[in-house]
Amino acid sequence: MRDAVLSGLGDHGYPGLTIEYVAEHSGVHKTTLYRRWGGLEGLVADALDMAGEDTWTPPDTGTLEGDLRALAREVVDAFDDPTKAAAPTAFIAAAFQSPRAADALCAFYTERFTRCEAVIARAVARGEAAADTDAAALVRAVSAPLMLRLFVTREPIDTALADQSAAAALAATRAGAFDRPSTPKNR
Repeated sequence: MRDAVLSGLGDHGYPGLTIEYVAEHSGVHKTTLYRRWGGLEGLVADALDMAGEDTWTPPDTGTLEGDLRALAREVVDAFDDPTKAAAPTAFIAAAFQSPRAADALCAFYTERFTRCEAVIARAVARGEAAADTDAAALVRAVSAPLMLRLFVTREPIDTALADQSAAAALAATRAGAFDRPSTPKNR
């Protein structure tokens, strides 16, 4: 099922994906698809949920700078080949059109940010980041300039931009921009 959804998203995007396409390419009858998933929104959300069950782990280069650079370069790698980029691009587009897809995409990235906590934990242990660094905020800051170019301004991205994005996030980390606010003490 997931392969048919991914294939359809890659071939036609979310607006062109149909239950008929998924049924034809998965060998599952349309009635079953509607009964089990409720429609396209459910199929796309389920495909995103399954994507989060992969074995991806954040990089471990030995430095925070190297890890951030590697994370940024992964974004470039994921979107530099139109064939590889088709499904993730379609998932993002679907999130703008479907609340269920938006929830699934949010859950997918939340889970990814949670996995990236290891990057910050190692950086804290090496003295490269403050103990109260917000890992999710830092990872978002690494990828945000790349995603802005990809999906808002439609500008190309490359390794140099990935490295620049990582360097900016590292500088912000060193300046304390991603430190969680401390809770006030009771008096």
